[in-house]
Amino acid sequence: MYKLGKYDGSDRMSDLICENYSMLLVMSRFGIALGFGDRTIAEVCSEYGVDVQTFLTVVNLMLSEVERPCEELPAVSIEALVGYLHASHDYFLDFRLPSIRSALVEALGESGDVAVVILRYFDEYVAEVRKHMQYEEHTVFPYVRALETGLHSE
Repeated sequence: MYKLGKYDGSDRMSDLICENYSMLLVMSRFGIALGFGDRTIAEVCSEYGVDVQTFLTVVNLMLSEVERPCEELPAVSIEALVGYLHASHDYFLDFRLPSIRSALVEALGESGDVAVVILRYFDEYVAEVRKHMQYEEHTVFPYVRALETGLHSE
C-alpha cells in the first residue's frame, strides 16, 4: 500500500514511516518517539498531545508533488505548527549545520587557503541562517501567536 500525500488519521503510523523514512524527522520535530506499534496516526498523535490535523497537513504537504492553493489546506493548530518550526530550527542549528561543517573540515583537510575561504563562506552562510531563524523566533512566532489570540496591534 503506497500512498503519496494522502495519509489520514486512520492510517497506521508504521505504514507512513516504512513508506517514507524522511517522515521520522517530522515525527521527532512534533515530539513523537518511536515505539508506536500498529497504532494509527490519530492514536499516536493523541498519545503525544499532537494536533493530528497539523501533523497530517505537514506530512501530506511534504510528500505531495502538487502545489495546492491555500484555500484547499485544512485548518491547523498555530501552536503545533510553530512548535514544529521551532524544533526544525533547533535541528538545523544544533545538529545539521555543525555536522555539515565537520564534514567540510574533514573533506578539506590541509587545503590551506582554499579551506579557509570555503569555511569562512560556510560560516557566513550559517550566520545568515541563524539570523533569519532568530528573527522568526523573536519576531514572527510571537506575532503569529498574538494574532491567534486576538492581540494583534498594527
